[in-house]
Amino acid sequence: MDIAIVAATAAFIVVVVLIVVYLSIRVVRQGYMMVVYRLGQAQAEWIRGPGLNFLVPFIWTAKIVDVREQFIEVPSQTTITKDNAPINVDFLIYWRISDPLKSVVNVTNFSGALQGVATTTLRAVIGDILLDEVLSKREQINEVLRVKLDEVTERWGGKVTTVEIREITPPRDVQEAMNRQLSAERTRRAVITESEGSRQAAINVAEGQKQAEILKAEGDRQAAILRAEGFSEALTRIYGAASGVDAKTMALQYLEALKVLGSSPATKFVIPTEFTRLLEPIQGYVAQGMTGTSGGGSAGTAGSGGATGSAGAPGGGGPSAQ
Repeated sequence: MDIAIVAATAAFIVVVVLIVVYLSIRVVRQGYMMVVYRLGQAQAEWIRGPGLNFLVPFIWTAKIVDVREQFIEVPSQTTITKDNAPINVDFLIYWRISDPLKSVVNVTNFSGALQGVATTTLRAVIGDILLDEVLSKREQINEVLRVKLDEVTERWGGKVTTVEIREITPPRDVQEAMNRQLSAERTRRAVITESEGSRQAAINVAEGQKQAEILKAEGDRQAAILRAEGFSEALTRIYGAASGVDAKTMALQYLEALKVLGSSPATKFVIPTEFTRLLEPIQGYVAQGMTGTSGGGSAGTAGSGGATGSAGAPGGGGPSAQ
């Protein structure tokens, strides 16, 4: 009887110990933190990290907090820009828990509270920006939203890491105007590109013509230089060959040239240089004769004058005497 009681008591104690051990052991996985409450109170130094943790049953309780980065999708929100253009915007928010104690003590539902703040913050940010800037400055809007949301969620123990605007849908008339503007811009770029191509082609053609003219002038200059050098060399060789020719050969060449010249059908008179040389003495005699004739005429004229003067004197005197 005593043995049975002892055995039952021992079994009860073992079960109680197992239950206590089971209730006191907490295993925290990587990426999570455990906030410990002792009699309903929580403090920062009681936060446990990943691994095996022991708690006093019925006195300490725990809540597991996910500290991994998460995201929420904010549905499309209709907002009004600064120039009163309604647009629909939807975006993503990436966040994580930076302070597990604040995330369980200061807010009930962190993700829900973050989504509500995000919608109101979006309207405030978009309301201060023009439509063109909203469409062209997404990165700046993302950064402004992130900073503003991070300031609000800091007291909740959260950290907004990234805000990404996924889609901005302007009104239909704005889309049509944007399409017309885009078409006009493409047409302008095409015209500019075509004009630039024509200009570059004209420049290339002009450069090609310029290079061709330069090369042609250079070729003509080289050809003229070569012709001049060839002519000079030919003259040098002709002079060298002619300097060795004797008088008889020259006379034969001269007579041959006269023969060829005289056989042509044209009417011409050929007077050899030898004939003019034969006339040179006669020309000398004629010149001397002309010189002598001029001197004798002068003397006869003087004598006739003297004779006339002498005969006139007596005749004149005769009648005077009578």
